[in-house]
Amino acid sequence: MKYVIVIPDGCADEPQESLGGKTPLQAATTPNMDKVAAAGIVGAANHTPAQLPAGSAVANMSLLGYDPVANFTGRAPLEAAAQGIELGDNDWAIRCNLVTIEDQVMKSFTSGHISSEEARSLLKTAQEKIANAALEFIPGVSYRNLLIYRGQDAEQASLFSMETRTTPPHDLSDKSIENDFPRGPGSKVLETLMSDSAAWFEGHEINKARIEKSNLPTTNLWLWGLGRKPKLESFESVHGVKGAMITAVDLLHGLASLVGWDRVEVPGATGYTDTDYSAKGKYAVDSLDRYDVVCVHVEATDEASHEGDCEKKIAALESIDSEIVGPILEKLTGSDYRMMITPDHPTYISTKTHTHGNVPFTVCGTGIKADSLETYDEVNAAKSDIQFDAGFNLMKSFVSPSGF
Repeated sequence: MKYVIVIPDGCADEPQESLGGKTPLQAATTPNMDKVAAAGIVGAANHTPAQLPAGSAVANMSLLGYDPVANFTGRAPLEAAAQGIELGDNDWAIRCNLVTIEDQVMKSFTSGHISSEEARSLLKTAQEKIANAALEFIPGVSYRNLLIYRGQDAEQASLFSMETRTTPPHDLSDKSIENDFPRGPGSKVLETLMSDSAAWFEGHEINKARIEKSNLPTTNLWLWGLGRKPKLESFESVHGVKGAMITAVDLLHGLASLVGWDRVEVPGATGYTDTDYSAKGKYAVDSLDRYDVVCVHVEATDEASHEGDCEKKIAALESIDSEIVGPILEKLTGSDYRMMITPDHPTYISTKTHTHGNVPFTVCGTGIKADSLETYDEVNAAKSDIQFDAGFNLMKSFVSPSGF
């Protein structure tokens, strides 16, 4: 049996007036997703428990079958795992965005999608400016980077705690940042770095070059999502099958690493709306010859939502359908398989941010008896009798021989 999971990140949304009361998923032309729905089942799941942040770290942990209430320790440790960074018992990983702030408003949480090379240069300057040997900036991809705090003992480790509160910068798009600086244990350290970075980057050669090309400069570091290393059982030990992850996002690479999945690198995968959808589909098809479970994560739908761009979101959904879902379905036809399509969390065009709540899923394949719902969207999911209030239980049904 082969299992395929396609995650159009953040694609769940609310009805749009501009779309005549339809959601982007309803408005998009997605014949292959609808084919899965017509051949199988449609339902809804909640991967964002109310007491935890409505972000991709929590939601994707749940989607892969792990209870985030019991296992979530923060977003940044998952991204550290993606880079092979080993965290000790006294260490903390902290997500570090390069952002553009103008007049105390979050102009861009990506610094205009700064390149990885530019980010490395800015972080090198930041490292030179700080006078704390326990802190190390780790470059990642584009605006997505890390700050690692190495505590020498338990006392130093207590500088931060799970009570330290930070705000994801993508929740602040075009909003004031004045009331969203870190709060709680260790917050002063983080806030000082964020504030001091304005002076470090002002007049920086990278910013001068970006401004000359009419690109947004990086004005500040934004620190958030801190946490310590989580301990997750391997997916294979829980479910008896081995998986592989296809994604351009370190968060998903990290989750895959922590649950014992391999990482399939795809040339042209960017984590943005310009990603090579066709290459992702091809590599997914090829990976099915080597793995029991293949998971294809696409960030484009979430990025379009953060930009408040409905047309981009619909275009991304249609590309996922034609260039990823379609070729995978063709590969699987005639074999024993199950295929699931589901986002991790809703990301609303109207608010440009993640939110708590149900997401629609659809599953077809061996042992799955078709229901009466023939299209994949939020409205049909809400009608379904199949509802997972604790979303992490969805994976158990997906891989169970008895099914749903």
